[in-house]
Amino acid sequence: MRLLIALIFPWLTFFTIGRPIAGIICLILQITVLGWIPATIWAVYALSQYQTDKKIAQSMAQR
Repeated sequence: MRLLIALIFPWLTFFTIGRPIAGIICLILQITVLGWIPATIWAVYALSQYQTDKKIAQSMAQR
């Protein structure tokens, strides 16, 4: 679901993962037509990093 949000509303992805300042910067970037593609790529990358960090924290908690 978050991946779909990252493709349609990149700025909203940052708010769902707890990074509101990055979300505001992404929204400003997305307002420009040329900034939509970099904003989407940035949102998908940030979502990937968020999921990786979550998995690492979960594996460390199991130890």
